Amino acid sequence: MIIGPMTEISRPTSPASPASLAGAVRLTDWGVMRAQGEESAKFLHTQLTQDLALQTPEQARLAGYCSPKGRLLATMVALKPDDQSVLLALPADVLPATLKRLSMFVMRAKCKLTDASAEWAAWGLAGEPAAAWLGASAPAQAWQVGRFTTADGQEALVTRLPDDGRLPRFLLLQAAAAPAPALPALDLADWQGLDVRAGLAWVRGATVEQFVPQMINLELVGGVNFQKGCYPGQEVVARSQYRGTIKRRAQPFTVADGARPQLAQEIFHSADPGQPAGLVAAVGRSDGQDVLLAEVKLAALEGGSLHLGSAEGPALSHLPLPYIIGEPQ
Repeated sequence: MIIGPMTEISRPTSPASPASLAGAVRLTDWGVMRAQGEESAKFLHTQLTQDLALQTPEQARLAGYCSPKGRLLATMVALKPDDQSVLLALPADVLPATLKRLSMFVMRAKCKLTDASAEWAAWGLAGEPAAAWLGASAPAQAWQVGRFTTADGQEALVTRLPDDGRLPRFLLLQAAAAPAPALPALDLADWQGLDVRAGLAWVRGATVEQFVPQMINLELVGGVNFQKGCYPGQEVVARSQYRGTIKRRAQPFTVADGARPQLAQEIFHSADPGQPAGLVAAVGRSDGQDVLLAEVKLAALEGGSLHLGSAEGPALSHLPLPYIIGEPQ
């Protein structure tokens, strides 16, 4: 069955949360950008796919930064630690280029952009033990923000992330020198697998300008506001949404034969071996298996088989998404 842009499918039921996925991991592949100044939110509002002007300190914003052609240059989580600044957490390999490009457009706005990665550490927390450790600071809904006091008395910010229904997930931003969360260690590949199972892809160096937001389901996980004003690429993004021209979507898969998928690796369909049917947008590990989130042609899900790297490559097995295509979360 083709899952088109407005097709409704049943929400899958998920198995119980694996105990081995409960814990914390330092996201060493992430960085933090700071926008400082009374017009920081106003400036970022004009540049990103989400509404930062009306964002409150109790809300996080998943947002994309697009080229004028509507292609994603970066995806990030925006948080407001106070009324004079915005923190942007994003993969470290796209941070320098994103910082440089955004800085070109600040002009006279009362906003200063800096790399704050040396000051802030990003942690991924998963499972009921993580929720218990956070206590009353654990947000109940995706993209809500709680304030958390670390063991050394400093304030940290914790955001609830989307999940696949198996276990809660949180993004913790705390001072780089603060003690590690008092939780079991979680492997980075397993954390990235949780992103895949949640249907959440982050733009990284290998995938810059490969996708318009809808290709990686960004609007379905809270990353696009279609009511806000203009931003770079806004016309392309809006046209794709309202003209019903979205023919490619992100879907999760497992990989056969012990293959190790790579970011930006091409996907091929058995019936059309001459041209790629998709591109790997995220990779990780889930339940001991390598998993990936790939942007694929929706028509390629109708029949035949999908393969990694070539039409003769390792076969992909389709996994369910935890949300409905065409139904924003």
